[in-house]
Amino acid sequence: MTLRSRTRRTGPLLSALCLTAVSSAVVGGEPSHPGNVFLAGQDVSVPVPANLSATAKRWRVLDDALAIIAEGETPSKHADTARQISLGKQGIGWYRVEFLDGAGKLLDWTSAAVLARLSAPVPDDSPVCLDVALSWYRTNGPSDREGLTHLARLAGVSWVRDRLRWREIEPAAGQFVQHTHYDMLAEMQVRAGLKVLQTFHGTPVWAASEPSATSRFPDDLRQAYHFCKAMSVRFKGRVQAWEPWNEANAGNFGGQTIDEMCAYQKAACLGFKAGDPKITVCWNPMGGVNTPALSKGVLENETWPYYEVYSIHSYDWAHDYERLWAPARAAACGRPIWVTECDRGMKAAEDSLRGDFTHDFARLKAEFMAQSYASSLHAGSSRHFHFILPQYTEGHQPIQFGLVRRDLTPRLSYVALAALGRMLAGAQCLGRWAVEGKPNAWVIAFRARPDGVERDVVVAWAEAPVDWPQRGKASIDWLLPAGAEVVGVFDYLGRPRGKRVPSQLRSAPVFVVLSKGQAETLPLTRAPGSARREGAPSPVVLQLQMPRSATIMRKEAWTPEHERTVVPGKPADLRIVAYNFGGNPVGGAVAVEHLPDGWRLTPSRWEVRLEPMQRQETVMTLETPLASGSPQDDRWIRFRGELGEAGRPSLAFRILARASDGKKAK
Repeated sequence: MTLRSRTRRTGPLLSALCLTAVSSAVVGGEPSHPGNVFLAGQDVSVPVPANLSATAKRWRVLDDALAIIAEGETPSKHADTARQISLGKQGIGWYRVEFLDGAGKLLDWTSAAVLARLSAPVPDDSPVCLDVALSWYRTNGPSDREGLTHLARLAGVSWVRDRLRWREIEPAAGQFVQHTHYDMLAEMQVRAGLKVLQTFHGTPVWAASEPSATSRFPDDLRQAYHFCKAMSVRFKGRVQAWEPWNEANAGNFGGQTIDEMCAYQKAACLGFKAGDPKITVCWNPMGGVNTPALSKGVLENETWPYYEVYSIHSYDWAHDYERLWAPARAAACGRPIWVTECDRGMKAAEDSLRGDFTHDFARLKAEFMAQSYASSLHAGSSRHFHFILPQYTEGHQPIQFGLVRRDLTPRLSYVALAALGRMLAGAQCLGRWAVEGKPNAWVIAFRARPDGVERDVVVAWAEAPVDWPQRGKASIDWLLPAGAEVVGVFDYLGRPRGKRVPSQLRSAPVFVVLSKGQAETLPLTRAPGSARREGAPSPVVLQLQMPRSATIMRKEAWTPEHERTVVPGKPADLRIVAYNFGGNPVGGAVAVEHLPDGWRLTPSRWEVRLEPMQRQETVMTLETPLASGSPQDDRWIRFRGELGEAGRPSLAFRILARASDGKKAK
């Protein structure tokens, strides 16, 4: 690559727009500076890699535009100290530090970053969150997890997402391992001022229907109830929210049908709330997008009283969030939407031994960070968790997701995240300005608290709906309304750029900080909201059990949908299980409330008598005609309980009346 400049930068890129300096009591740096990450005003120094101790003779530092800003000779090594390159005080940004031999040949490189000091504690309602998967991260040592926690905190995130394994905490029924690393890491993250969203998937062998079924929910939902209750008690004060499973519709996480996901959600929620009534219970998020069929399953099963947050995942392009998330907004039923995994996959460079992107692609990925967070909040989310902080790859030609490398040194996208954590602290979306005639212009406004001061913040960029190789080429003229009170302009890495608003939008987003109320002068529109549905959970949960051989998998776009099937004209047995998770006996009846035309269930009604924590099974016969002309989406069966004070629990499921000639679910 051609180096475009040799301009030295000897001082920090700071201005009066950075507002007040931060007290170390708010957010301070660690003396060891994990990942070579520093705060503005600190002296930057980078160690010479041990494997280059004898060969590295010179060094140079480049910025995100690959302009050389400093260079020199590597210092000689003293007997008791590692060689350090001292860069003095550098401005906010990302830096590539190269090591050269005596002839000027590049031997290797690392990276460093300078972040703005946060001048106020991160607001609890800040939408900038992060999936860290700290408990599952394969570390080089305990300090790595401490370093990742520190880096999350410096980036200004409010919540982090972690994972645990059921089998490691409860290896036998009712026998819990004490003082696991999950406990230690939850405490570490909370001490750092982070709130923790915890999730898990996988069933212990002792709770699975068979040894090969550990990727699936337990058949007996009482096992899930007991575990969730025990976890909310155990982690009270250390874990603030739970997702009771992860992507259960995906084959590698169970390949569950939507009715299975809803019944499990109900049992898990009742368990969490029995252990800690104040704990926040999230929906168990699906892999892929929420399709209309999956969303309908959530609604038909009347699942909304069993989650306080509707979690979703997204790996699509940011420009399509609003359209693709319409079914999720319907299923949320007025509850907050948290996007607890989000990214757009990008292949690492083929010649990179560390799984890095090419520099051009690394910059595009960093630019995508603000595009993704801002578009997500406009599309209806209230918290957005980027996937993922530590080094993580998937696939043969690896798709790289990590914001930092294995040694914790930052990629450009980590610095872009820190800019978001600062600029969108406590942000609430005000709407999007859809610039007339310019569909590729994105201007989204927020009420936020950058640097602890309530402001209006406009995030603006230009990008076409294209894949990675074609991105970064858009350029669109634009102007803010005359007279807008601009406090400051910051680039995609959070660097101050004075008060002059750029006259062209490009792929790299800009943050335009305005005085509070100034965004009201913009012609903003809001994405459709989520209609509120009220309801109270019933302690009785109804569950359908059918053989896995009667389940097929199909895909809507790239979202797995698992469907139950019967052979037309051939009677099939359905097993309905009723559970009482309440503290009092329950009595009443369950009856068929809806059947497709021409279908018959025998019996269509049965009595229910349940003591606390008891379950009752009923087997019925389903008869379908040889040919059915009803639309596929209408082939739903719904049961309704009439159980007095225990309420009117619902169970709904779709059955395709056809031979199982599709791909069997795994």
